[in-house]
Amino acid sequence: MSMQPCGPGEVPPETVRVARAAFPRGSLAIRVRDELGVLFSDEEFADLFPARGKPAWSPGRLALVSVLQFVEGLTDRQAAEAVRGRIDFKYALGLELTDPGFDFSVLSEFRDRVAAADQGRRVLDGILAAAREKGLLAGGGRARTDSTHVLAATRDLCWLEMVAETLRAALNVLAATAGDWLVQVAEPDWFKHYAGRAEDSRFPKARTRREEVGRRIGADGMRLLEAVTSPDAPGTLRTLPQVEALRQVWVHNFHLVEGQVRRRAPKDRPPGVRRLTTPYDIEARGGAKRDTFWDGYKVHLIETCGTSTPNLITHVATTDATVSDFDLVPALHAGLAERRLLPDEHLVDTGYVTARHIVAARRDHSVDLVGPMMPGTGWQDRSQTAFPISAFTIDWEGQKVTCPGGKTSTRWAREPTRDKTEIRVQFSQTDCRSCPVKDSCTRGPRRKLTLQDQDIHQVLHRRRAEQETTAWMRRYRLRAGVEGTISQGVQRCGLRRSRYRGLTKTSLQHQLTGAALNLTRIDAHLTNTPRAGTRTSHFAALHPAGQQLDGAK
Repeated sequence: MSMQPCGPGEVPPETVRVARAAFPRGSLAIRVRDELGVLFSDEEFADLFPARGKPAWSPGRLALVSVLQFVEGLTDRQAAEAVRGRIDFKYALGLELTDPGFDFSVLSEFRDRVAAADQGRRVLDGILAAAREKGLLAGGGRARTDSTHVLAATRDLCWLEMVAETLRAALNVLAATAGDWLVQVAEPDWFKHYAGRAEDSRFPKARTRREEVGRRIGADGMRLLEAVTSPDAPGTLRTLPQVEALRQVWVHNFHLVEGQVRRRAPKDRPPGVRRLTTPYDIEARGGAKRDTFWDGYKVHLIETCGTSTPNLITHVATTDATVSDFDLVPALHAGLAERRLLPDEHLVDTGYVTARHIVAARRDHSVDLVGPMMPGTGWQDRSQTAFPISAFTIDWEGQKVTCPGGKTSTRWAREPTRDKTEIRVQFSQTDCRSCPVKDSCTRGPRRKLTLQDQDIHQVLHRRRAEQETTAWMRRYRLRAGVEGTISQGVQRCGLRRSRYRGLTKTSLQHQLTGAALNLTRIDAHLTNTPRAGTRTSHFAALHPAGQQLDGAK
């Protein structure tokens, strides 16, 4: 299927006449077309289609349909029916009233093309470019960020279901690819155990019996892997994705002990970043955040805030569930810099902010990264009478540290760690033993300190002191509004549940979600719809500490 670009053109006069009559007060789709014009052109997606073949339906219009689909929470079939039968959709797309639209499967094919090229951000960028032209978006100012969990488009599996389904999935793929070969190597009882879905099986409840079933499944999978990798097996079988998933799951969960297949002990299994959670989405991982545990992904949203223009989502990033928030900060700033949307002040929560990130953001992008710093981890930081690092006087040029008791350090050395270099300082054991305030300083024979570079150390302790002030708390409260953005994404677009399998398609879903929320907010701005404030119960409002500031909007 090829693409033959056509100009956006004007909305047909008859479509305009009927739309004005049917929607005298307008609608979101109509206002978007009137105020923002044509959001996507066919030329923007030309590289996704071959030069020859049957002409495809306009990809620029399909991109807009995809966004409107997420705005209203429509399925592919419902979105195609809306293009065929709804006047406001025809108006937004610039179609004649008699245009028959397209088959609903075209939307899935279009998403596949966009996802295969990893170009989902083009859709979000198209909305942002139109908003910039209308003066609704500019660089600088303030932005805020938060993340939330995303469940994979697969059901949760217990361990027995996981290994049984992985083996069953591999058997099904092998049966479709090399059925004659599989009949020769399959054990007779495999048809009994793996013909049906694992969830339909009645696994025993007793622990010993469950262990026996696990060992049986492990032995069956090991025999299948040996058969697939044998010289007599077709060479193409080893490269099948489900066979590779079987190999990974078996390496992670089983090993040979005196020639017998046994389950690995918990400490002998790989970390979560490598461990598969389902054979049907091999990029999903198990994540944990405080009391929340899930299998799937994590999405990060950045939005503008603190201005009279609508709060627009400027960047969306999707990762697997094991990627920590602070690991993503450099990539988030790089993505904003690429599109000239860096804020002057970036409000984040504790998970994103470290002293190194604060220094790097200011040095590389002139961004003030604002968020509460984690407190110190030593017992001295938790005690009201002990001496934390901030109680010591540091001579950076002389490479000496003076303790509260007036003693000077005897050792200053730089030592490399896994991802950085730290300064290790220690005092004389003789000085510490005779010190009258030793009990408030250290529980060991001598005090030892671990310092970071001067600029990072100073930022760390200055921010920890600042965040205790009322002025800093008032400044930071603006970040709370991003929680409402996540709530809007969850309720309107199903943000926390992936519609598709795989990281690339899940990322595309989140780009479309960001674009849909932006259209919704632009429409609310055009219709002067007030922003919702932070909800406070009547009882909480009676207490001064329970009153919220307008800045959280």
